[in-house]
Amino acid sequence: MNKWEENVRKVVPYVPGEQPKDTNVIKLNTNENPYPPAPEVREILDSFDESRMRLYPAPNADVLVDSIAEHYGVDSSQIFVGVGSDDVLSIAFLTLFNSDKPILFPDITYSFYDVWADVYGIPYKTVPLRSDFTINADDYKCENGGVVIANPNAPTGVFADVLVIEDIIRANPDSVVIVDEAYIDFGGETCLPLIDKYENLLVVRTYSKSRSMAGMRIGYAMGSRKLIGYMNDVKFSINSYTMNTVTQLCGAASMKNDSYFRESVNKIIATRERSKKRLAELGFKMTDSMTNFIFASPQKKSAEYVFNELKKRRIFVRYWNKPIICDYLRITVGTDAEMDTLFTALEEILNG
Repeated sequence: MNKWEENVRKVVPYVPGEQPKDTNVIKLNTNENPYPPAPEVREILDSFDESRMRLYPAPNADVLVDSIAEHYGVDSSQIFVGVGSDDVLSIAFLTLFNSDKPILFPDITYSFYDVWADVYGIPYKTVPLRSDFTINADDYKCENGGVVIANPNAPTGVFADVLVIEDIIRANPDSVVIVDEAYIDFGGETCLPLIDKYENLLVVRTYSKSRSMAGMRIGYAMGSRKLIGYMNDVKFSINSYTMNTVTQLCGAASMKNDSYFRESVNKIIATRERSKKRLAELGFKMTDSMTNFIFASPQKKSAEYVFNELKKRRIFVRYWNKPIICDYLRITVGTDAEMDTLFTALEEILNG
């Protein structure tokens, strides 16, 4: 090792789902929405004056922040926006977890949490889920430097009742509790009403799933004015101009059409529930997912074998060769036609 490398921060990076260059595939591995964003987003793109690109974007992203605040009935000072919820969570970790006590999050959850902890030098402890992949609130009633709960959880799709989450928040008045609600629009009850009750609660959302805008990279968080203020202080100490003008306008436009949003989400929910039944008929064991994906374990063949055989057929799903979850596949809910193609392929693979 060269001498200068001794001072390099070394971490094991997060590994995202594969992004195949070939577009002629069925892509069910990264939980993208199979339907386009609201028509108002297209209108913004068609009418945008490219001469505006010579100017810096609004650093506070006011048009986007105000649209989110109006949609949820909160004050704009309670909204933080970032370049995808990953950016929002990254800033949250950097800002809010500045203690020598370990932060807590489940052992099976979004695999970026431990990466941020490592890169920022934050001590952490993973808390085992129960055998049914649910969380036990009592496990989080101990001294800590913060708590992070994805609800519904990923990759399991399991939702924890708001009363369970509130029990955790109530037990931790001296540390911040982050509830990552990336998938909440597909099922379950939000913790958003609790932000006015608990100053130490941060609720994080994304446009990538339910709003069909993963390519735009829009994430946001809602919390107390004080908490959001601290996050903005850190954000503007790193980079003031993180979100481009077009993205801000498109994000605001998306919030205006709630009926289209609901229609898109409801189609995915209907397909998800139909898919659960079909997977059960094919012999899969699965959780009761409340997200836009299904966490399912094939019983006739190994998950790794099914994963590889599907890939040969140009159908991409997600597989982790990790303890406890190595018997499961995470399958994004696509269109009805895409799911039917998947089921046909699974019949061939499992019965072949």
